[in-house]
Amino acid sequence: MADLIAKEKRRLYCIIRCPIGPVIARLCFCRDQGRRRRKNSGRIAPFPTPTDGRPLLNEPRRRAYLDAMQVVPWLPRTELPFAAPSRAWLLEPLVQPETALPSAPALPAVPAPGTARTVERSRIEVPRPTPKSVAEPVVGAIVVEKAPAVPAPRFALQLLRAGVCLILAELPTGQPFQSRDPSYLLLKDLLRAAGLPDSPQIIGEPVRWPLLQRGNLDQGPDAARDFVQGFVQAQLELAPCLCLWLVGLPAVRFAGEGNAEDYDCELQVESLGNAWALPSLELLMDEPQRKASLWRAMRRLMPRWKHREE
Repeated sequence: MADLIAKEKRRLYCIIRCPIGPVIARLCFCRDQGRRRRKNSGRIAPFPTPTDGRPLLNEPRRRAYLDAMQVVPWLPRTELPFAAPSRAWLLEPLVQPETALPSAPALPAVPAPGTARTVERSRIEVPRPTPKSVAEPVVGAIVVEKAPAVPAPRFALQLLRAGVCLILAELPTGQPFQSRDPSYLLLKDLLRAAGLPDSPQIIGEPVRWPLLQRGNLDQGPDAARDFVQGFVQAQLELAPCLCLWLVGLPAVRFAGEGNAEDYDCELQVESLGNAWALPSLELLMDEPQRKASLWRAMRRLMPRWKHREE
């Protein structure tokens, strides 16, 4: 019994400390009293009111409690049929207090979870050109049109040295020569037929173009020609040669400034000296009939390096 009384006291203490504690306490009292009356006589006791018919709470306080509980009271505008007459004190206007408390600053509305937050941004006025500010075309002005960008050429060249000659050969696959490659074996046969050592010395890494896969660097044909000629010229300054073999169309085009019609011909390059243009090793294997004209050109140029080798 003592535990039950202590529990009831704690519940009443929590209710009294609540802002709407008196109302809840009164409702709980009425509920308990109604249960006891219903158990005894089967009737529910009415809400206790004073003798004059007014409730225990004044109207402003009652409405404040209802607002705190988010209960909106409604009164009919007209008299409803078969309804009890309204109490006079319900129709009395609320008297506002003379001194009002300072209102708290309005807090920004918090968006509901799951909804996107809309942020209003101030518009920035962008000045628009007026018809007078539009530049009129000048009569007789020279219009300079930009030339379309030329794609960068793609090739790979390998520089080798065989005796007193340098060989700038095209690498069809972009990889250095291997001892078992058919193209490398054909090159060794050409050197042996020309009276040069058939084991050429590889000089440096292959020259691959373009140098950069990305970027705004100019890597057109002119840049490729300057780079290849500068690379070969640097090797000639270290060790001069009597004849430069240009094997393949990229070597002929970017080192000898020639084209496919100059195959089997001797070229005179200003910065590189005498050069001999040859078809690519792959082309010689695909078209063996080209070997006849190559042999005739080799016999014509062979005295240039053969006497020096002897």
